[in-house]
Amino acid sequence: MHRLLLLMTTTTYRAGAFLEAASRLGVPVVVGSDHPQVLAAANPGGNLAVNFLVPEDGTRTIVEFAKEYPIRAVLAADDDGVILAAMASAALGLPHNAAEAVSAARNKHRMRELLAEAGIPSPAFRRVAIDENPEVIARNVTYPCVLKPLCLSGSRGVIRADDPAEFAAAFTRVVAILRRPEVAAQAGQLAEWILIEDFVPGAEVAVEGLVSDGSLRVLTIFDKPDPLDGPFFEETIYVTPSRLSMATQERIFACTADALKALGLQNGPVHAELRVNERGAWIIEIAPRSIGGLCSRTLRFGDGVSLEELILRHALGLQVESFERERHAAGVMMIPIPRAGILREVRGRQEAEQIPGVEEIRLTIPPGQELVPVPDGTRYLGFIFARGETPERVEASLREAHRRLIVFITPPGDIPTDAHSLSSAEVEGAALAEGKRTRHRPALLAGGSRRS
Repeated sequence: MHRLLLLMTTTTYRAGAFLEAASRLGVPVVVGSDHPQVLAAANPGGNLAVNFLVPEDGTRTIVEFAKEYPIRAVLAADDDGVILAAMASAALGLPHNAAEAVSAARNKHRMRELLAEAGIPSPAFRRVAIDENPEVIARNVTYPCVLKPLCLSGSRGVIRADDPAEFAAAFTRVVAILRRPEVAAQAGQLAEWILIEDFVPGAEVAVEGLVSDGSLRVLTIFDKPDPLDGPFFEETIYVTPSRLSMATQERIFACTADALKALGLQNGPVHAELRVNERGAWIIEIAPRSIGGLCSRTLRFGDGVSLEELILRHALGLQVESFERERHAAGVMMIPIPRAGILREVRGRQEAEQIPGVEEIRLTIPPGQELVPVPDGTRYLGFIFARGETPERVEASLREAHRRLIVFITPPGDIPTDAHSLSSAEVEGAALAEGKRTRHRPALLAGGSRRS
């Protein structure tokens, strides 16, 4: 019996969708996790603890496991497992990306080098060590610029600076993120560097695709209708199909395909982020995995096939009836966290779910937990999903549902005694939006500057 090895950390959002897809296909799944599973002993052929941080060790574990439990495909649910998946697939003789190509995609500096060498539009960039003096560096930077860690995802640690004072404040803030123990353990030597890039203006889009023997099949393009101009780059709304002209979409396809060739990615799902302006399409990020969070729930193919089922069929060499996305427009809002604190309550969910076109609102942080907005945090408050006849209607449904939600947040340690005291303490500024997205631009540090 051949199995699918699904690599995922305990913090992933993606487990349920992939496991559901495997169940529909009748494919046995081995869950490869970074921590031993509680019930692993009861199902030794279905669970495997592997070392994600040292992929060479993880690969040896997988190869030994496969001697008793044959594996037909290895797939990573998130960024954390993509290098291990590539190395393990190579060791097992399965279709795979080269580990060097995956590593290049995970290292933003190496990615920029390869794109520049291939002549693909890329912003000017440089890498600096975290122990350098930011005030000295700031005097030799072109503004506006963007500072970012080399390997973190989800806009964590990505900050725009428009002048030397903002640069120094942003640099200090990124360094603080990289020196957190969990980040340093995950990033390894990449945590010792910061990437500085020229800011690329323009509309931002996301491309979802599958690669077979180096050939890209684009599954969809998501528009991101909210401007992502900084100082932080918190994503909110994704809507498909794209409203860009076909000529612009063709430029996006071509740029993405060229970037994949430059990096050497040959097989499996890809998720790319691009900016489009009068000078063409620019790769911002490219990842050898599918779209993150719960956003894949917006995508249906053929007669209702999920993105995860499409990916599994591709990985297992099974027939795919259709790669065509459904006729209806679809979208998701990643509900932003308005400010730091302890989540106490979210009101208005029932009213928001009654908005025409809204299919579901999924809150992913329970009351009582700490909220950490970007650029320091990695989580969203939840997700709003909508479908409609046109992208415009979908976007309007998402915004109206978002407007109905009211989030109550208290400072850490400030526990209200009843609902009345909670409401009176938090009504001011509690709404997530007022009919349109509000950009939260807090000071980068004490003494840092604000941009309105």
